[in-house]
Amino acid sequence: MSNRKLLKGNVAFCYGAMAAKVDAFFGYPITPQNEVPEYLSVLLPEAGKVFVQAESEVAAINMVYGAAATGHRAMTSSSSPGVSLKQEGLSYIATCELPAVLINVQRAGPGLGGILAGQGDYFQTVKGGGHGDYHLITIAPWSVQDAYDFVPWAFELAEKYRNPVCILADGVIGQMQEAIELHDVDVKISEKPWAADGKKKAEKAIVNSLWVEPDKLEEVNRTLHAKYKVAKENEIKFEEYSVEDADLVLVAYGTSARICKSVVDLGRKQGLKIGLLRLITLFPFPDKEILRLSEAGKNFLTVEMSMGQMVEDVFMSVCGKSSVDFYGRTGGNILTVSEILDYAQKVIKDPCGPCTRSWEI
Repeated sequence: MSNRKLLKGNVAFCYGAMAAKVDAFFGYPITPQNEVPEYLSVLLPEAGKVFVQAESEVAAINMVYGAAATGHRAMTSSSSPGVSLKQEGLSYIATCELPAVLINVQRAGPGLGGILAGQGDYFQTVKGGGHGDYHLITIAPWSVQDAYDFVPWAFELAEKYRNPVCILADGVIGQMQEAIELHDVDVKISEKPWAADGKKKAEKAIVNSLWVEPDKLEEVNRTLHAKYKVAKENEIKFEEYSVEDADLVLVAYGTSARICKSVVDLGRKQGLKIGLLRLITLFPFPDKEILRLSEAGKNFLTVEMSMGQMVEDVFMSVCGKSSVDFYGRTGGNILTVSEILDYAQKVIKDPCGPCTRSWEI
């Protein structure tokens, strides 16, 4: 059954959480994601579920850790500095192979920065922001509809791989309003024989992230990375727009990708062969697709609301077979169609060449 509503992105996350049959939310307020805990503080108790405003971000992520360890669907949300405080807990959750979901509505940084949108958390998110060898599966919405749809998908991925999943949004996605369909969701809740839920089992359920014996800890790391390899083979998602005959492919995610779609449309009207590769999964990253496009003779322009982070993954993916350039804005400034198009025209006229990094980091 479908129900059409005009919602903010942050509110759509909440309805997505309810559709996903979330058991518990633990969070702490921070702009620009405050509507997430605000709405869930009403929706979850009304459904007989758990909502806790923790005393801090550190407390919130450790509450998620505990709830996930018992087999419950648990999630949290925050924004950039708050997510930084959650890194230790996320590393524990990943090492213990627990499913959980984090929504990060990014703000501009570094430091406390500003409350407007940014994309400066890419490195922190896709590289494993805390200590140790681990990854968050990371998915990037570009619309309010995605904000609704991606929460059930995130839990499905989290339980499939027993790994935390981050929905990496930004302040524009969180605060913008769009009409969306609150359609029915086929919720798949997996069995959790590993959960420390107090039930009698053939084997004792132990949730642990401390391994003193080096060989055992190495085995844990190898197990995690074998799992990430499977995710890379099966879960990569992206969308291509006017890429087939493009000379220059814009690579972007989230709000930047939406803006780049308009750049492609306007550029095409002016006779420019521009396309867009919109990334939906940031980890796993579509390196094979970028390499394929590179081998087809296409050059790349990565567009981000940062000083250049995802561009490094694009650069490594082309293996020196084509040029990679970068355009970005920071400080909460939103990219404009005209400025990206102007820069794209310069790149088309004078590509930087193979193995050349023309951006400043």
